[in-house]
Amino acid sequence: MVFKPNYNQQRAERDRNKQAKKEAKLREREEASRRKAEPEASPQTAPDSSETTPA
Repeated sequence: MVFKPNYNQQRAERDRNKQAKKEAKLREREEASRRKAEPEASPQTAPDSSETTPA
């Protein structure tokens, strides 16, 4: 038996997918701007691998 299409459900599904995509894009942009804002701090705070290994 073929069911009648539920247009409201299909539209809600499309809207949810669209909103999730927008949020993912926004998070990615925020992370990129955060990484771009502190390029000088990350090499200074990262410990050198030769100093952390016990001799």
